[in-house]
Amino acid sequence: MEETQFENRKETVYRLICDARYEPMKLKELAVLLEIPRERRQELLEILEALLSEGKIQLSKRGRYHKAQTQTYTGTFLAHAKGFGFVQVEGLDSDFFIGQEYTKGAFHGDFVEVCVKSLGDHLREGQRPEGVITRILGHSVTEVVGTFERNKGFGFVLPDNPRISTDIFVPEERTRGAVTGHKVVVRIGDYGKEGKKPEGEITEILGHIHDPGSDILAMCRAYELPMEFPQRVLFQAERISETISLADQAGRRDLRDWVMVTIDGEDAKDLDDAVSISREEDGYLLGVHIADVSNYVQEGSALDREAYARGTSVYLADRVIPMLPHRLSNGICSLNEGEDRLALSCLMRLDARGRIVDHEILETVIRVHARLSYTGVQHALEHPGEAEAPYQELLPLLSTMDEAAGLLRRNRHKRGAIDFDFPESKIVLDDQGIPVEIHPYERSTATRLIEDFMLAANETIAEDFYWREIPFLYRIHEAPDRDQMKKLGLFIRNFGYAIHQTGEEIHPGELQKLLEHIADTPEEALISRLTLRAMKQAKYAAENSGHFGLASPCYCHFTSPIRRYPDLQIHRIIKDVLRGRMDEKRLASYRERLPEVARETSRLERRADEAERETEKLKKVQYMERHVGECFQGVISGVTGYGFYVELPNTVEGLVHVQSLRGEYYEYREEGCELVGTGSGRSFSLGQRVKIRVSHTDRLSRTIDFVLCEEEEDE
Repeated sequence: MEETQFENRKETVYRLICDARYEPMKLKELAVLLEIPRERRQELLEILEALLSEGKIQLSKRGRYHKAQTQTYTGTFLAHAKGFGFVQVEGLDSDFFIGQEYTKGAFHGDFVEVCVKSLGDHLREGQRPEGVITRILGHSVTEVVGTFERNKGFGFVLPDNPRISTDIFVPEERTRGAVTGHKVVVRIGDYGKEGKKPEGEITEILGHIHDPGSDILAMCRAYELPMEFPQRVLFQAERISETISLADQAGRRDLRDWVMVTIDGEDAKDLDDAVSISREEDGYLLGVHIADVSNYVQEGSALDREAYARGTSVYLADRVIPMLPHRLSNGICSLNEGEDRLALSCLMRLDARGRIVDHEILETVIRVHARLSYTGVQHALEHPGEAEAPYQELLPLLSTMDEAAGLLRRNRHKRGAIDFDFPESKIVLDDQGIPVEIHPYERSTATRLIEDFMLAANETIAEDFYWREIPFLYRIHEAPDRDQMKKLGLFIRNFGYAIHQTGEEIHPGELQKLLEHIADTPEEALISRLTLRAMKQAKYAAENSGHFGLASPCYCHFTSPIRRYPDLQIHRIIKDVLRGRMDEKRLASYRERLPEVARETSRLERRADEAERETEKLKKVQYMERHVGECFQGVISGVTGYGFYVELPNTVEGLVHVQSLRGEYYEYREEGCELVGTGSGRSFSLGQRVKIRVSHTDRLSRTIDFVLCEEEEDE
């Protein structure tokens, strides 16, 4: 059937179905009504399928066609490497699942119109609604980073982003001289359609895949992370004095004679928080002192606009992309040992049980007594007799801090705060950017101590401003979706665990108990991860709804203004109140601005998290490339129908595909989360120790494949 003829007949059928006198009919009934002979019913079926894919009509559960009556939504299409995707709609809790045949050729990141696929389909509890993309309203992805491959007379780019599943055709005259293996940026001119690939032109060559640092540079470009500061921003930073004047100190509390310390990693350069503590008759006076970055980054300035555009510092494997220029972040805004600095201080009085009974927020001038490291503090607390200067003289202070932090932690635990303790990866690179060592980076007493103090300050600040009823920027974490919790509850029942829900609500303490029960069990890693996935993502908001994970009614981010824009925004609000500048005009300005700041900084935080995560995966793949063919001991960390994941002691994880398990058919038993051989009964389950061999690595997909060592196969 010619395209024009097909469209005309499709319009005829659609008009019939839209007619007020039309009653929903099945295919056969429609064919009879339209006098279409049996041998041509396939044409009618194709027309109906086309109308279904466009979202103009729907198919009931009984197989009757009727006009689409669902509400139309607009949102962002997130493609999957396997062809299907999801549409995120702002304001809706659940995304729409879009089957491959209903994507309408949408490209990853496209702004689209979507409607529910069928009113008559009753979704299983917890299942995503299915949608159909009816229109593509715009493209947000205009440039793609990938690896160039040259062919005769043309080239193509294999995108680094696994969500973009098709390569991009590049005519010879638009290759910019790129050769096979170049990391490039390609600007898309034609997004293609069925049977035709997207087409574009090379705008930038980032380097060759074997050039040091080109992989991370490509990652930065792929996530649109700004690498350089504009000249106007650098000029503004250069004009800021590196010393504190008497005018700067005016009106501030002078705390330079207080003994306070910074505790950070050995290689940290932007020190934005210092802590002090003193024992009092009925408890403790805890001070959390935060660099007053807002004194130097004025609202609306070039520095401020650039910080807002970045949203957060990004920590990649071989570099940090800072939110503020180094002159500020490592200079006047860094709480360096022995130097006078401006700060915002939160002084909290704790009773003998570690409860915060009073507090004061004030502008201060401080001078850090000593710059300490996590490892140094940890060693001093564990081996006080071996402590060296300056830790030896500070042992009484550190012991008091450890004592107070323990009380704060215990109180947080009592109210039900959840503490996920996944080991982070420490990746060591050589001067060529090649990973030479990977090992777990565990939290220590020293890191927990600082966490406890920062959490206390963030809660105290948030609660103070909540009760003042002043516009504010909160860090919220909503309660998990009831259906997600129900699915988790059904799964963990297979292992003998349970979650108790009261009506629609679940208390965070229930999840805390679950994590305690599974500690040191084979299923700990999987259930912990599933519990985390069942929870919603924390975000910034102008309205307070509490923080579920911390079991806290009020929470904010106040303690890191050098690297997070929300903290900087909060400092401005605090200072406006402290200085008596919060008039009606300022209140109205904050009410209008803060919701947008919350949305944008949440988006930029997600971008940074994804870039950091994907960079870590890439470096792990590069590290394991040199170990292909070698055997390692590992623990099964996850089981699926297509295989099982094995985690090595160094935190690297790979997949043993079910196809690689020779000799028999293996079936997945969800109730026990295991793969079982139907003939031998041999099984692979969570926590089981196995010996694997690294069989394959793929930088493009950032995946690692394992197979069982021959010794394992022969057992």
